[in-house]
Amino acid sequence: MSISPRVLLSIDYEPVFALFRHYDHIRDPKIRRDMDGGFTSRAIDSILDQLGDAKASIYLVGEIAEWYPDVPQKIVDAGHELGLHCQFHRPLVNVDQLADDLRDSQEWRKPFNVQGYRAPMVGISEQAYPLLESFGFTYSSSIYAPAGTLLKKGNMWEIPVSTWRARDAHEDLVAPRDFSFKLLLGGEFPYGSSFSIGFLARRILSIIEEELKRGHSPVIIMHPYELVDSGSSSRLTRDLIRNPHLVPFLWDKSPFLRDLLKSFPTSSLRSYLDETVAVNG
Repeated sequence: MSISPRVLLSIDYEPVFALFRHYDHIRDPKIRRDMDGGFTSRAIDSILDQLGDAKASIYLVGEIAEWYPDVPQKIVDAGHELGLHCQFHRPLVNVDQLADDLRDSQEWRKPFNVQGYRAPMVGISEQAYPLLESFGFTYSSSIYAPAGTLLKKGNMWEIPVSTWRARDAHEDLVAPRDFSFKLLLGGEFPYGSSFSIGFLARRILSIIEEELKRGHSPVIIMHPYELVDSGSSSRLTRDLIRNPHLVPFLWDKSPFLRDLLKSFPTSSLRSYLDETVAVNG
């Protein structure tokens, strides 16, 4: 018995200001909620409508669950997997900071039995895997690697965000695996990244079709501000002037999502993992 290939669709559900590292030092929850301006509360209904009957994994920034407790419930009620992105968004490669973040998210996670984790900026350390396991997680999706890769880390699984290789490479894949400029120069393209989708949407749909024909199930990342207009503000304009390389993250990718859902089957990462483990033991 084999697993039917499908797109493993994921949304890292975070506020727009999470894009910009100069806000990482702000810890006051009221200030952070005011900066969100209600966007992550408004956007969820539109995104669930766009998904329709398709299923996805939605990795939530935990402070959103505290600002708007109905958001995680809406995700679960619509039949999607609810995962953790972080409690509040900043790099979490340091294992002590990750431990604090996991403790801070426990209260809202527990009722939903959250088992999947996506690290901010898709960056994870070796020490993170046993730590995540101790907090009840069963898998992570926090590295980049070619579609079809599934790695075991103790009792944890790593389901990488997908890359495409221009040529076959003889490499023993391991996690963690940082995506580097060297890999890019070597012909490995991170098509599962929403940044890439912003530039090459049509080509990425073709790559997905090719991967599915090969029996692979590619992992794709999107964000709420790519699917729903977050609105303009003088602060956002200043942020983008200071960080022009981040502009592609705010391009409208709802047409890409519409075409993807029209063309290919999807599922959550957890459903795919459960099926895979059941078949392969």
